[in-house]
Parts: sequence; structure tokens; C-alpha cells
Amino acid sequence: MDEAAILSHEKPLWRRIVDFPLIAMLIALVIVIACFTAGLLLAQFMLPPMRSFSTELKADLVAIPLLILAYEFVIRRLGEHPRDDYRDPKALRRLATGLAAGFLVFSLAVAVAAVLGVYRITGTGDASDLLHALLGPTIFAAISEELIFRGVLFRWIEEFGGSWVALLLTSVFFGAVHLANPNASPIAAVGIAFEAGVMLGAAYMLTRSLWLPMGLHAGWNFTQGEIYDIPVSGTKVHGMVTARLSGDPLLTGNGFGLEASVIAMVIATLFGLGLLWMAIRKGELRQPWWVRRRVTAP
Repeated sequence: MDEAAILSHEKPLWRRIVDFPLIAMLIALVIVIACFTAGLLLAQFMLPPMRSFSTELKADLVAIPLLILAYEFVIRRLGEHPRDDYRDPKALRRLATGLAAGFLVFSLAVAVAAVLGVYRITGTGDASDLLHALLGPTIFAAISEELIFRGVLFRWIEEFGGSWVALLLTSVFFGAVHLANPNASPIAAVGIAFEAGVMLGAAYMLTRSLWLPMGLHAGWNFTQGEIYDIPVSGTKVHGMVTARLSGDPLLTGNGFGLEASVIAMVIATLFGLGLLWMAIRKGELRQPWWVRRRVTAP
């Protein structure tokens, strides 16, 4: 056996149970839910009224530091192979790369939509909703969703079932949770699963860090909402321009936004497959838990 397997067998039974990938994942999810619950309770009963800040937005602001603290003090220490997905010497570079890539990929989708005549700028916009968009759909969504779907679910599903299973399941889960959004549909969920699930999962595989997927997520959301005035996963926002999507629902997303359009599905999925190819070339494709155990057995 290798050194890790030997050390694992030296641990007490309770620790080996807690360190099992799926058990560690469940513990991490319980901690995440507790952070969201605490954020909501504090926002409702402890924080003073804040002008133009909804209870939901206040809960988001409280939950962000709670999630990061919970991750650093507990979640990253769980499992047989503890690691910190925030500790990255290239963090700022990867964050900036993700922001730029998110902007460029979605801008390309908008350009194609404009050429096809389904996206049209109708006037100037305003920045009245800029702060809310930065805090909610951009920063909070990028931090919380990437921590949950890549830092918890992908990490331990991959450790148990391998990279392919982790990429498949987290993409499906990511698409499914968006069914609760305004104007959602099965097509929108499939679109999110393919374009965002694959793209963000592959970004995590490539870097083994949360910074690139967080940058992609934030750049994607901010670009579609605050720059191009396109609904962010079904939620209407105020962009820097006033724009209109009209035409074939398969090209416009049918009220959900371009994320549910064939245009974004093709462009973002191809980009995600490119990241996945780079991750495989880099040797980041992981085998399932039982395969690794068989290989390291005496």
C-alpha cells in the first residue's frame, strides 16, 4: 500500500468513516446549510434596516463571510486528503482570467444573437442597480455556488466516483437547481447543465482551485445582466443599455435569457470542452475511489 493508505488504516474507525468521501461531502453540505440559515436569521432579526437592501440581499452579505470561515476552519480539513481550494499562488491571475473569459464568451453569444436578429439594443440604460447586481448575482453567486458545486460536491464526488462521474452529476445538479428560477424550463436546465456545468467543472479540474471558476461565474453573470441587459438565469436586471430579446424561443431563451438559448449552449459548451481537454492533457482526470484502492493494494 502507499503511504496515504497506510496512514488511513492507522486512523480510528470513526475517523475513517468521517473521512470517507461521501460522508465528508454530507458533513460539508450540512455546514453550508447552517451558514445559509444563520445568514437569513441574522438578516431578519439582528441587522438594522438598510435602505434599498432586501432581506435576501442582507442574508447574502452575511452568508458570504460565514461560508468562507466555515470552509477555512472546517470544510477544507474534511476527508482523507484535506486541501484548501482557496489557497492558490496564482489566485489573482486566475480570477482575472476567469472574469475576462466570462465576459468574452458571453459577449460572443450576444454578438451571434445580434447577427441573427434576436438581440437588439433599444436605448441607454442606467447603473441604478449596479451595487445590487455586484453583491447578489455576481459576487454572492460566484462565491456560494462555486464553493457548493465545485468545492464540495465536485471535490468529493470525484474522490469517490472519479472525474467523469463528478462532472456529470454536478452539471446535472447545477442545471436542476435553476429550475426554481423565474421563467425556468427543462430546456433552460439542460442549457445550464451543459454550458455552465461543464465549463465551471472543467475550470476546477484544470486548476484544482476555486478562483478560475469563480471568475468565470462572476464575469458571465455580470456581463449578461449589467452590460447587455439580459436576464440572469431568468431574473431581470437593469443593464448599461436597454435591450430586447425577440424571436425564436430556441434562440432567445424564452424569457430565461440567452443561457437557455442554443446560441449560448453551443458557444459556452465548446469553451468548456476546451478547458476539459486542457485538464485531461494536464493529467487531471481522476480515477474512482475503488480503482485507486485496487491499484494501491499489496
